[in-house]
Amino acid sequence: MENKYKIIVSYIQDLSVEIPSPETLVTVRNTIPEYKMKVNINSKPLKRKMVEVLTTLTYENENKKKDKGIFQIKYATVIDILDLNIKKDEVEKIVLCDLQIRIYPELEKKFLTILRESGLPNLKFEKKIDFEDLYKTRLN
Repeated sequence: MENKYKIIVSYIQDLSVEIPSPETLVTVRNTIPEYKMKVNINSKPLKRKMVEVLTTLTYENENKKKDKGIFQIKYATVIDILDLNIKKDEVEKIVLCDLQIRIYPELEKKFLTILRESGLPNLKFEKKIDFEDLYKTRLN
């Protein structure tokens, strides 16, 4: 679907790193295997067949009530739909799958850099996100 759209611009729209205290940082470091990545994708149409896609990654430990860090990045991408006769379900696949596969490596790299510089120097995201699988699961 590469020839059906092109990326106009991508940028970090919002960023949140919440480590309220030194104790929290120590707790986060000790409980990092319990942290999980959540992905949320929203889109809205713009003028002239353009679409703004907002990919939100939230990295948090849902099991902890206190002494937890919350890390979130909102990454905006504006795409231009080149195929004037494109069907709605094709645009949906572009937004939820094809575009995500394309932008995710750079988004993950930026997010990891920020988190490492925020006091988590050895952080790695163990599980890769399979956008193709997520899209297929959504259809069923």
